[in-house]
Amino acid sequence: MFKLNGTVFMPSLLTLIGIPGLESVQFWIGIPFCTVYIFALFGNSLLLVIIKSERSLHEPMYLFLAMLGATDIALSTCIVPKMLGIFWFHLAEIYFEACLLQMWFIHTFQGIESGILLAMALDRYVAICDPLRHATIFTHQLLTQIGVGVTLRAALLATPCIILIKCRVKFYWTTVVFHSYCEHMAVVKLAADDVRINKIFGLFVAFSILGFDIIFIILSYIQIFIAVFNLPQKEARLKAFNTCIAHICVFLEFYLLAFFSFFTHRFGFQIPSYIHILLSILYLLLPPFLNPLVYGVKTKQIRDRVSKVFH
Repeated sequence: MFKLNGTVFMPSLLTLIGIPGLESVQFWIGIPFCTVYIFALFGNSLLLVIIKSERSLHEPMYLFLAMLGATDIALSTCIVPKMLGIFWFHLAEIYFEACLLQMWFIHTFQGIESGILLAMALDRYVAICDPLRHATIFTHQLLTQIGVGVTLRAALLATPCIILIKCRVKFYWTTVVFHSYCEHMAVVKLAADDVRINKIFGLFVAFSILGFDIIFIILSYIQIFIAVFNLPQKEARLKAFNTCIAHICVFLEFYLLAFFSFFTHRFGFQIPSYIHILLSILYLLLPPFLNPLVYGVKTKQIRDRVSKVFH
């Protein structure tokens, strides 16, 4: 590691501090995070097994849910093992390239999850507003294309963020990352070089994925609510609305946590840093934990199948 004028030139190792200000209680904080992670793995794995084994669930809504479950498993696994290593075993060091790889995986899976939520909203829109054409529009071929499309979009937009850090940033004020995982802005803030392009592109990626998706999800649900409230029978309105409740809950939990974490990290200068870090961790861990619970409680077919499994 070469130092020049108080800066570090292209460090090979970084140190993840964990949760700044809460180092003395990190061991205990790791216990609920580990519990949430185990339940997220179990719940999403059970969801995948049920959807795969039950042919009646091989419909677009449930196949999108399976994609969401697989993404949740991958996303939480990107951060929790290393984070627990920091909290419990003081394994704070991480190779610079490994840090960039973790960053790429995290932001890629975040983008994939957002894309799947958009696809689920469009699926509900067609199912309620144009039910006769739903089966001909949402074919298995289209589902495959959507899965490949959202994955490529997320991966291609996340890649330049990594390249910009690797190729443009040579000098760092410190090698200590004040975070529990390799978050883009947490690493960029260490740079002694001009990182305006990195920050601008990071904002562009966030708004081109999350901003684009949330606009079209909201537009889809406006059309869905108009169609539902125009139904003549109350029972039909309740049945149509009930098919959307689970997705609305998942949509709200993901995007509210995402934007709250995003804006506090960039503009909440008066908020203590440990609040930023805890919000970032909750943003990545709570959706994988809650999604199986929401769909298990609100979706009768999955609820019945889970009951059969345990009885």
